[in-house]
Order: sequence, then C-alpha cells, then structure tokens
Amino acid sequence: MPPPQYACTSLVNEGESAGKQARTGKLPEPSHTTIMQGAKGSMAVTGDSSELEWAIQTLVKNYDKYSGKGCCCRKRRGISKSDFRKMLSHELNHMLTDTKNRQAADKLICDLDENQDGEINFDEYWNLIGGIASPISCLIRQQEECEKFKK
Repeated sequence: MPPPQYACTSLVNEGESAGKQARTGKLPEPSHTTIMQGAKGSMAVTGDSSELEWAIQTLVKNYDKYSGKGCCCRKRRGISKSDFRKMLSHELNHMLTDTKNRQAADKLICDLDENQDGEINFDEYWNLIGGIASPISCLIRQQEECEKFKK
C-alpha cells in the first residue's frame, strides 16, 4: 500500500478551489476549518476545529520540533537517532517504558526506519504513532465494556 500524501500548504491553494482539490485527490474537502500558513511556514488550525484536527496539528508540530527545520515542501532531514531518543524521553515517557534506555530506543529506531537511512521520516514517525494508539484504543474499549457491566 503506498504511503499517504501530506499537504504542504494551506487547504485552499490560490486559484484552485477546495472542491477541485478534493476531486483530484490532493486534499480533503474542508468544512469550517481553515489552515493558515504563517510567515515562517508554520501552520495553525483555526475556526471550528475538531479535536482530531488539533491532534493532527500537534503530531505534525511534534515531528517538526525534533526533525530538521523548514517547510515540508523543501528537502529536510528526518528525526536523527539522538533527537529521536530526546523525543521518546520528553514526549512519550508516560506511554512507553524504557524511554531512557539507549538500547531500547535504538532498537525502536531500527524497527521504525524502514528505508534504513538512519533517520525517522514522517511516514515512519506516523507508524510509531499508530503503534502506540492501537493498544491504547483497545484498553479504552475494554475499560468501557467493564463500566457497562458494573452498572
């Protein structure tokens, strides 16, 4: 399955309608949310944003925080091994165990680094997020089922 495509600019490019972008498969049809691009290339969700939209923005900002600087349209590096270790210990220390263990972090990097370039690109980072979110989703469902039986 090919990796998902990500947008690098605002939802509606100048001269092109959001509907046309949605029909061509470039971007999802926006509702009441606008993505604004700042002077330094940063993006911010504004308007009637959903929790999911804010969560996605947070995940992208977190990736950018630990990867090379610059707009996603320009060539930039992924997250280096040392920066990935920092991200694990600062951002995921409550959800993952052994985040300060260098060997465990290096094993995780090797497992995630599908193209073996020594860095974690955005798609590989997204695999990490999915790998964390999936078991959490199962735990939440189990807790909800237990609550139903207690009542």
